[in-house]
Amino acid sequence: MAEAVPLLRLRGVTKRYRAIVALDGVDLDVAAGERVVVCGASGSGKSTLVQCVNGLVRHDAGTITLDGIEVSHALGTLPEVRARVAMVFQQFNLFPHLTALENCTLGPRRVRGLGLRDAEALAMVHLERLRIPEQARKYPAELSGGQQQRVAIARALAMEPRLMLFDEPTSALDPEMIREVLDVMLDLAHAGMTMVVVTHEMGFAREAADRVVFMDHGRIVEQAPPERFFAAPQNARTRTFLADVLGPRGVLT
Repeated sequence: MAEAVPLLRLRGVTKRYRAIVALDGVDLDVAAGERVVVCGASGSGKSTLVQCVNGLVRHDAGTITLDGIEVSHALGTLPEVRARVAMVFQQFNLFPHLTALENCTLGPRRVRGLGLRDAEALAMVHLERLRIPEQARKYPAELSGGQQQRVAIARALAMEPRLMLFDEPTSALDPEMIREVLDVMLDLAHAGMTMVVVTHEMGFAREAADRVVFMDHGRIVEQAPPERFFAAPQNARTRTFLADVLGPRGVLT
């Protein structure tokens, strides 16, 4: 039986910022329905990785293919790619002059060509899914950080993506708001959404990930299912990272 083609495939992906190598020949496959957590120290290349996947950052070498389409500025494929992938950022990136509902309808109307009524109906489905339908008519400044991030996730879901990318989605939140966003992400994971999540939230990785990928100096140095990644990491750099994050006894700190 032929091996299934992954939804996302990276081969030899390299990105340089002058003398700094942010990505150094990265190979990675993500299957449809798989949840992959990418972790590593600051500057390891993990955010650059997801930004290259949706074309926010132009990679210098190698190939990225999403749903059979090469991610390429030169080939002009970014509109096709961005119709299939959605990204949730650290800083929410909501338009401050638009309500939560308007933020969620903008993409479906402009990219997918939905009419206003259909876009609003779709947006409300996802605001209800994220348990914030009562916030639909409020502006971002009227919402808490956790509510703003849930609106950002609803906005991404309204694009009905094949792949969801998360770039440190809880790093800008107060500690009491982190749990509510992680719970939403867990719900998405359990519903079968294909996800690549850059995060330091190791509890989420343990509970939701099919695979944990550890990056160091622009390279993937280890990847494994969470039970093996946390119990028996093979790489010395991975062991040091986990000791720093989890503590010497492997307990979340």
